[in-house]
Amino acid sequence: MGATPGLRRSIPSVDALLRSEPGNRASATFGRALVKRAVAQTIDEVRERAEGGSPPPDTDVILARALERVSYTAAGLTEVINATGVVLHTGLGRAPLPEQAVEAVRRTAGGYSDLEVDRASGKRGTRSARAETLLTALTGAEAALVVNNGAAALLLALSALARRKEVLVSRGELIEIGGEFRIPDIMAASGAKLVEVGTTNRTRLSDYRAALGDRTAAVLKVHPSNYRVVGFTAAPATASLASLAHQRALPFLFDLGSGLLHRYPGVPDDEPSAHEALRDGADLVIFSGDKLMGGPQAGIVLGTEELVTRMRRHPIARPLRVDKMQTAALEAVLAAYARGERDHLPIWRMLQEAASTVKARAERLSLALDGDLEGAHVVECGSAVGGGSMPGFTVRSWGVHLKVPHPPAFAARLRTGRPPVFCRTAEDGVLFDLRTVAEERTADLARAVGYALEGDELPDDA
Repeated sequence: MGATPGLRRSIPSVDALLRSEPGNRASATFGRALVKRAVAQTIDEVRERAEGGSPPPDTDVILARALERVSYTAAGLTEVINATGVVLHTGLGRAPLPEQAVEAVRRTAGGYSDLEVDRASGKRGTRSARAETLLTALTGAEAALVVNNGAAALLLALSALARRKEVLVSRGELIEIGGEFRIPDIMAASGAKLVEVGTTNRTRLSDYRAALGDRTAAVLKVHPSNYRVVGFTAAPATASLASLAHQRALPFLFDLGSGLLHRYPGVPDDEPSAHEALRDGADLVIFSGDKLMGGPQAGIVLGTEELVTRMRRHPIARPLRVDKMQTAALEAVLAAYARGERDHLPIWRMLQEAASTVKARAERLSLALDGDLEGAHVVECGSAVGGGSMPGFTVRSWGVHLKVPHPPAFAARLRTGRPPVFCRTAEDGVLFDLRTVAEERTADLARAVGYALEGDELPDDA
C-alpha cells in the first residue's frame, strides 16, 4: 500500500529543514554539505516508511534523527571502553598501542620527519628501513618488507612470484580472512592460479607431490588462525613442505596470519611463530602487525633477500606501502621487543595478567555499581584472544554480570553513551569482562553504567 497524498505532503522538504533555526545552527557548526546529506537520507527513510503506510514523525523528530547522523560522523573515531573480553577486537581496532608508539605517532604526525631521507647522506631512503632492520634482527630473517596489511603482503607475494603460474594450497587452508576476503579471491586478484591439494580435513605430503607440475611457481601454507579443524585430520609438517618445495627449486611461502614473533609461555602449541617458520625452511613468512605482535595495522614479510627484493621491486609494492604514522608506531613496537619489553605491550599485559588481579578489579566495579543496581554479581568467565588469532583458546577471567530487563537495548544505550562501552549480552543481562578494561578505566566504566541505568549519557567532561 503506497502513501496517501496527505502523508506525502506532511513530510517536510530538505530545504525547509535546512532553513529552520536548528538546521541553520547545525550547518554553522558542522558544515552545510554534511547536514544536507544527513537530512536527505533521513527524509528518504521517512518517505519509504510512508509508502508502507506508516505516518511520518513530527518535523522536530525528523531533524533530530538527521542531526544524530551528523554528530556521529563529525565526532570521528572515538575512544571506547572494551568490556567484551575480546583482546584483539577487530571492530574496536585490534591491538591497542603502547604509550611509546602513541607518542611516536604524535611526534611524526605533528610535523616533518625523516620518513624517506637518509640524514647522513641527505639522499632518498626507504620509509620502512628502520622497521625492517629491527624485524631481521629480532627474527634472524635475511630480509624484511613492510606493507599496509597482511592481505596486501600476500597479494604482493603472489603477484611478484607466481603471476600466470600455479600455487599449491591445501583445501583445508582456503580460509576467509575476514570481510569476505578469501584466499581464492586474493589468489585470483594476484594473477596466480590456485591448485587445491588434498581434502578439507586431511592433506598429505604425497598430495602436494602429486600436484607439482611444470607451471608450479610456489607452495603456500596458510595457518587457519581464525578457526580450528579437529578430529580426523592430517597435515604435513612445515619442514617437510619446505623440503619438498626446495627439491623442485620452488619457494615455500607461509602465511602465519596472526603474527606471533617467537614462542612465548602460555601460547598454544599449534600457534606457529615467525621464528619457527623461518627455522623450518619457509622462504617467505607473512603476517599482520596488529594482531599478536601488538602493533599497528601492517603486513610483515620476512624471508630471503632474493624473494623480498623481487617483491620490493614489483609495481604494486608502492600503492601497498605504509604511511608515516604506521611506520612510526611499528618502529616503536619493534623497539620494545628489541629491548625485551614485550610484556609492556597492552595485548600481552592483558593476556598474561593474573586472574586474581582481574577478579579484584571486577569486585571493585561490583561495589561501585551496588548503589545503582542491586545484583551486580562478580562472575568467572573466559576472555578470547580475537582478531583471527588463537581460535578456541580462552584465558580465565572475571567480570560483573548485571541483570537488566532488555539486555540488547541496555547494551545499545551503553554503546552510545559517553564514554561508549561495549560489553557482552545474555538473555537475562549484560556482562562486563574486566580483563580488557584497564585499571584506570574502571571508574569511567562504573559511571557509564550508572548513567545508562538512568537513561542518560555522561556529560562531555566526564
